[in-house]
This record gives sequence, C-alpha cells and structure tokens, in this order.
Amino acid sequence: MATYKVQIVTGDVPLANTVNSVAITLVGTQGESSQEWLNLGIHKITNKKIKCDHDLGPIVLVHVQKQRLYLEDAWFCDFIQVTGPAGEIYRFPCYQWIEGNTTLHLREGKGKKYSDDTIEFLKEHRRQELQKKQQNYQWKEYAPGWPRCLNVGSVAELDSNARFSSIRLTSFTGIQKFEKIRLSLKGFLTQARSWKSLEEIRTMFSRVNGREIVPEYVAAHWKEDTFFGYQFLNGVNPVMIQKCTQLPAYFPVTEEMVAGALGAGTSLKRELQEGHIFLVNYKDLEDIPTHTIHGRQQYIAAPLCLVHQNQAGELQPIAIQLSQTPGPKSPIFLPSDSEWDWILAKTWVRNSEFYIHQIITHLLKTHLFAEVFSIATIRQLPMCHPLFKLLHPHYRFTLHINTLARSILINPEGVITKGSASSHEGIVLLLSKTLEQVTYDSLCLPDNIQARGVSSIPNYLYRDDGLKIWEAIKSFVSGIVAFYYPSDDVVQGDPELQAWMNEIFVNGFLSRASSGIPSSLRTVAELCRFLTMVIFTCSAQHASVNNGQYDIGAWVPNYPSSMRHPPPEDKGRTSQQHFLDCIPEVDTSATIQSALLLLSSRVKDMRLLGDYREEHFTEQEPKRLIRAFQRDLREIADDIELRNQMVELPYNYMNPQEMENSISI
Repeated sequence: MATYKVQIVTGDVPLANTVNSVAITLVGTQGESSQEWLNLGIHKITNKKIKCDHDLGPIVLVHVQKQRLYLEDAWFCDFIQVTGPAGEIYRFPCYQWIEGNTTLHLREGKGKKYSDDTIEFLKEHRRQELQKKQQNYQWKEYAPGWPRCLNVGSVAELDSNARFSSIRLTSFTGIQKFEKIRLSLKGFLTQARSWKSLEEIRTMFSRVNGREIVPEYVAAHWKEDTFFGYQFLNGVNPVMIQKCTQLPAYFPVTEEMVAGALGAGTSLKRELQEGHIFLVNYKDLEDIPTHTIHGRQQYIAAPLCLVHQNQAGELQPIAIQLSQTPGPKSPIFLPSDSEWDWILAKTWVRNSEFYIHQIITHLLKTHLFAEVFSIATIRQLPMCHPLFKLLHPHYRFTLHINTLARSILINPEGVITKGSASSHEGIVLLLSKTLEQVTYDSLCLPDNIQARGVSSIPNYLYRDDGLKIWEAIKSFVSGIVAFYYPSDDVVQGDPELQAWMNEIFVNGFLSRASSGIPSSLRTVAELCRFLTMVIFTCSAQHASVNNGQYDIGAWVPNYPSSMRHPPPEDKGRTSQQHFLDCIPEVDTSATIQSALLLLSSRVKDMRLLGDYREEHFTEQEPKRLIRAFQRDLREIADDIELRNQMVELPYNYMNPQEMENSISI
C-alpha cells in the first residue's frame, strides 16, 4: 500500500472558492490512482490522503475534474502539491479558473521541452493540450495589412483566464466613470466650441492624487523651444528623433535661415558634420484620409522638424516644414518668425506626434505585437514548456485590453476615431503601411538607438534607463535559456519553439522576410535576443509610451488630437485666437483627455516587471534567476528615484516600480 499526501491550494482572489464537486486523480509512470472527490468548501488549503495498492512511480500528471451541481461556481486553483510515500514532493502549477463540467490535466512543474518527454502518453498530453487551445484561440484579420488578432468580437467572448480580474475591472471602470462624471459636471463634454483662452484649458485638469503636477509644468513650459526638444527624448514618443548628416532634398533649409538659431561661430554645415543636427520626419502621415468633427473638416500634416543640440546639450527646433513638398505654399517656419507663427508650426508637429505615437509607437509596436506574442504562446507552447512559464506573466490581461480597444477606441465609432482628424480608414492605412516598414532591429532598443545615431545625446533618459532594463532582461532570459537549451542543436530541435516562432512571423509580420523577423530560430543567441525583445516590448517599452499620456497630453496645445484649420501656406497671419480656433474644441479635448487619463492610470491589481508570484517554475535555478532579476530591477529603480530627487521634471516612465509585467491598460 502506498499513501500520497495531497494539498490543494485555492487562489487568493475574490470568489476563488467553489461548492461544485471537484475530484483528482494522480498519474505516475507506473500507474494511476482512483478518482478521489474533495470537499473544498471555503478553505484556502485542502489536504487529502490518497491510498493506492502500489507505488505509482514519479507523479507526472494530476487530472482535476470539476462537476457543476445546480449552479456554476467557478474555482480558481493555484497549485496542487503531492508528497509521495518516500517523502518526495511534486508540485503542479495551475493558476487559472476552472469552469463548468471539465477535466483539467496538470503537468508536474519542471520545465519540459518536447524532447524531454520520453513517455508517449506525456507527448500525447502535449498534443491534446495544444489542439484544444488552438481550437479555443484562433486568429482573425481585424483590418487588411494589420497584425492578426484574437478571433473574438467582445470581451464577453474571452476565456475567463484572459479577462480582467474583478478587482481590476472594478478599478478600471471606476476611474472611467469618475472621470466622465467629473468632466460632465463641469460641462466640458457638451461644449462644441473653441476654448475661450489658454488659461481656460487649465480648468479641465484632474486634480485627484496629484495628477495635475506634470500637466501644470507642461502648461508653463510648452511654448519653450527647449521643452519642445526635450519631449523628443523623454516624452511619450521618444523614438522618432534621428541624427541628420545631410538634409533631404525636399527640406531645403539654408544656412541663412538658421544662422540666428545656431548662434555665432558655427554654421549649419559644421553642425551637421559634428553630429549636432537631428531630424524628425512624419512622412508616414502624408495622404492619410481625414474626416469631420461636428460637421467640420479636420486636417493632418506630414511635417519635418530640424532639431539642433546647442552647447548646453539642449535640443531646440530650428526649422519646421509642414509638408513633404517644398514650395511657395509650404514655407519653412523658423524661431525668428512671429510668436504665434512659430507656436502654431510647433503645434502641428505635436499634432503629428499624436497620430504616430498613438497608432504606431503605442498601438502597433506594443499592444498589437504583444497580442501576437500572447496568442502564439498559448497556441504553440504547452503549459509545461519552459518558455510558456517564462512568457506567460508578460501577457496578463493583454487580450482583454486589446479586445476592449478594438471595441471602443479604434473602431469606426471609437474615441480615437471620433476625437481625431484621422478617419477610421486613415488609421487603418497608417498602421498597415507602417507595418510594411517595421524591422526587427527597430524593436530591439540597443539596435534602434544605434541606427538612429542617438547614442551620445545628453539627457536622453528613455535611452539610459531603457538600456539598463534591456540588459537586466537579457541577463535573466539568458540564464533561463542556458538552463533549458544547452546548445544550438537543442534550439533547432524543439518543434514547439519553432512552431511558435513561425506563427509570430506569419501572423504578426505577415510573412514579410524584409522585416528581419526570423521564421525559425537556429541558435541560443537568437533565442535570447528574441525573448528579450518580447519581454521588453510587453513591459518597459509599453510603460515608456503609455504611462505619461495624461502628463503630456492634458495640456491640449501640447498634444492636440486634431487640427481644425489647414496648415498655413504663408507667414504672418497667425494670432492667438486663430490658434484657439485650430486646436480641438472643448468637448473633443475633454473626450480625448478622459481616455488619456484612464489609459495612464495606476489601476488596481498590477503586477510590476519581475513579479513572478505565480510559481510556474519549480526548479531552483529559475527561482534563483528570478531573484537576481528582481535585485537588478530594484537597483535600477533606486538609481532613477535618486536622480528624480535632483531635477525639476522627474522622468519616471522607465522606472521598474512604475511598469507592469504586461500590457494590461
């Protein structure tokens, strides 16, 4: 007779317990136990002894059967632990909701690649698990030329394990409702008129939990050329600026135009040669279809902005052209122009930032790619696979927030569509033509920094903090990979890994070889680089382009979602009133601001980068690597917080204490 001690742990989440019937069966290499029914009740931990007429050998599977009684009562199981007759311990991670009449098959917690399973019924278990997940998680095309997404129409169709937790949902909807009520009571959501004055815009700021502090700074400094330049480095879209060594032919800036801005003792030619000139080009916005708001035509420009690094190391704009076609109707605006001509030209650039940031940098390059990574992981890697264990925490709630975005933000009647100049067709076109240009290197921060020629710009905090986090992730990932993949041959010989990579290549990058995204992985180094990029994208990169949206955008002139007059074709005609009549109306401003505040809020039930409280890994080496990763992140956070104490405007968007493990908002 062999006796097994079984411990069943219910999750510490609301409504995790169940009164439904639950039974378990132990499966070992030498046989299986009889099915044993449990009385879970309200207990967090349930202990059960299971007696067998012979030793089952190493326990490799636990069958968990749940039967609904009169009413469905879902159960959230953390893990099951089995102690064998000789005291050997087996842990079976679960960490998911179990619903309806179903049987769940849990693997023992050690990371197992396909080649590690030498028993045929375990290989069959892997195949059946993936087959079921591939039936439940299918791809669809949301729009032509976009990365494919999950084939659901609303969050109600999502599996419970992909949805927001009840705590997060309550927090999310609470912020949303509070902000809508606040703006409604002040009348901002119903006034389809221009702002009466710049000062009136301040009255829209949220003053809850200090949310107005950075917007007040922006409102005080937005006209300054140095703050305008600062945002190319440390604003919400810090990935556009690149070194310029030769001006494009379609941007005919002359020495005489910029001599005053450059100062005495130098020239444009010299500054270009010395690497002090940078270009920001919004060419992808050319010919993007627009629509109307309140029956009034809206406008989009495709500007070029030339930026100079002065002797103090500050970046300042020195020339702006509001189209890609030079000529008499596309003047080059300069700091020496009249005050409101220059302010309006800079505001057109900030309006272009809105589209490129929201649709490309934020939506495409974080949210949509993360969804592709998530679905491919679910479909191609079984739960026992070491890379599923590594990546799973970095997809938490991503499918929910992306499904929600398609339902209320970027759909034809969505907030972004209705509150910006771009039509829905324009959003579709902008994203699809940009995806055609996306490269693997552009998604890898060190390579992206190098390619843009911005390795030595001072005060580039996004770069400095980001590279530290990239290296911390890379070190962690390299340790995990080395533990499970000792050689290149093992990488090449993992059919599940190769299927995962190919699924990302096909569905995320539409099989475009020119992207540089591999369709298969050949070496340990290639695997480490790709995994580092995935985790960085789902955590640090998203935080850097998401968390400051309200900070930077609450002051409407700094981040206008639409422009109500066409780009000026000559100089000397702009006044403050014309400016107020150009930026979004009061109600449009309020609608967009409400969305920005929600999407950059700290919603409850967060999991910060490095939080692996759900112990999918059971071996000691992965656990040690997790602890080392967490120490590295704490050191980075401490350095950032120390630096922030000594500056007027802190940069916190790359602080590990402010970024989630996953894209969940």
